[in-house]
Amino acid sequence: MYTSTLALSLTALLSGTAQASYYALNTTYDATNFFTSFDFFNEEDPTHGFVEYVDSETANGEGLAGYKDGAIYMGVDTTTVNPANGRKSVRVTSQATFNHGLLIADIAHMPGSICGVWPAMWLFGPNWPASGEIDIIEGVNTQTVDSITLHTGSGCSITNDGTCDSTTLNDANCNAGDAGTGCGQSTSDNQNYGDGFNDNGGGVYAMEWTSDHISVWFFPRGQIPLNVKSDYPSPSTWGLPAARFNGGSGCDIDTHFKDHNLIFDTTFCGDWAGSTDVWNANAECSALSSTCNDYVGANPAAFTEAYWLINSIKTFDETASNYTMKRAVPHKPMAYLG
Repeated sequence: MYTSTLALSLTALLSGTAQASYYALNTTYDATNFFTSFDFFNEEDPTHGFVEYVDSETANGEGLAGYKDGAIYMGVDTTTVNPANGRKSVRVTSQATFNHGLLIADIAHMPGSICGVWPAMWLFGPNWPASGEIDIIEGVNTQTVDSITLHTGSGCSITNDGTCDSTTLNDANCNAGDAGTGCGQSTSDNQNYGDGFNDNGGGVYAMEWTSDHISVWFFPRGQIPLNVKSDYPSPSTWGLPAARFNGGSGCDIDTHFKDHNLIFDTTFCGDWAGSTDVWNANAECSALSSTCNDYVGANPAAFTEAYWLINSIKTFDETASNYTMKRAVPHKPMAYLG
């Protein structure tokens, strides 16, 4: 995914004789402040999805965004048959921007492994692809494992040394496909995405961004490290990440990744989920309809599990005084959904 931009100037602290790095909690986004810290995007989908992204008032009024079970809820329309402008959905963008950092997202539910659905949690800068993109969670249709990808301008080629053995590097060139493909890594943990993730009560994603590397870990519910639960995270104690993108001589990370916004969205069909090759290659989805758009339009009830339920997003820094964030602009409060 790509287009629009938490400025963390994060430096790992060192402690103890083992010189293990850790981070200090800076900001928590949860049901008390999420919708005053993120803006609703209601423009045309840059990935050409069969979707109508709605503003905060519409999302609130139609029950597409709010709070549920003490968590942040973002869903999609599940009642309208053949919506003229695409199925209504929510896309939000952080008001704050990132440069380096540790981000930890505790997610109870993400959109399921459903034909036509393309959900993502990602970051990107103001000048795509030159300022880069980091896709932490992304997948389409009945996919069961997460795809983690970077997209950049030309001149960034990474290695994935230090990544867990079960992850596959699909392409080292982060500008592959004129940045549309990027340097992706395919994971193999069926608890980290879609139905498997939801069946296990979700889990925690952590992303560390330094001048040296960008790494992503996933911890299933029940296997979250104690230092994450206690808000003293120490990535050096977590074992190998699900994906690690090393810069070095092949890619100056500080040149290619700048001023990122954090995005959550759920789109439908579009350039990936709805492409003819992808749709037709999925026997389950193509048996339902000849095209993705037709299926999504005709079957609103199929998308009852296409929602995000986020417990919290936490950002970490060396010291809170080093963190600067744009002042939040209040929005109309979201509805409590039960």
